[in-house]
Amino acid sequence: MPLRTLGLIAGLVLGCLIFFVGCTPDGVDDEHPSTSPEAMAEGAAPDDSTNGESTNGESGGEDETAFARSYDDIEINPAQPSYELTDEEWRERLDEDEYHILRQEGTEPAFSGQLLGNEKEGTYHCAGCGHPLFSSEARYDSKTGWPSYWEPIDDDAVGTRADESLGMYRVEVHCARCGGHQGHVFPDGPEPTGLRYCINSLALDFQQTP
Repeated sequence: MPLRTLGLIAGLVLGCLIFFVGCTPDGVDDEHPSTSPEAMAEGAAPDDSTNGESTNGESGGEDETAFARSYDDIEINPAQPSYELTDEEWRERLDEDEYHILRQEGTEPAFSGQLLGNEKEGTYHCAGCGHPLFSSEARYDSKTGWPSYWEPIDDDAVGTRADESLGMYRVEVHCARCGGHQGHVFPDGPEPTGLRYCINSLALDFQQTP
């Protein structure tokens, strides 16, 4: 093969390598390589999901250590349900869509939830057992298509566990009282926590403050 042809092939290969290396997303978790925003299923957050607030560790001040930057900063604390029903009882208690999400770990279509645009003040409870999960004070518009919160209403409100389905690493969120699936939590939220609890509307029951 002529040297000129070999040179062209070598140059093409080198150019491809430079292109792919240069396009690798910044901030990808080395331990969980599928945790870039592009790979975050169930509501991958766009670049402005934090409403202009920094999530790259440049927030400064004493609260910087509490700001989530990767999945390593999300505590895994599985729910220990105290409210338990048989599968038949759950099917009687919930409608078909609620059962699919809460008991079969389903996901509602993006931008379909009735609570997505809710701006009223109040508390979001588990649709399965009524346990309070999130406050409207922690709600924000993540522009992902699902209700989003930067923290639960208290430390014992939800449980978390590792979810490696769909070929990626995520952290699943459950109601701490009944174990009902709520959604997932991602390390791409706003200050002060850096977390985005991406929750299904059908898994929630909103009670407005009087």
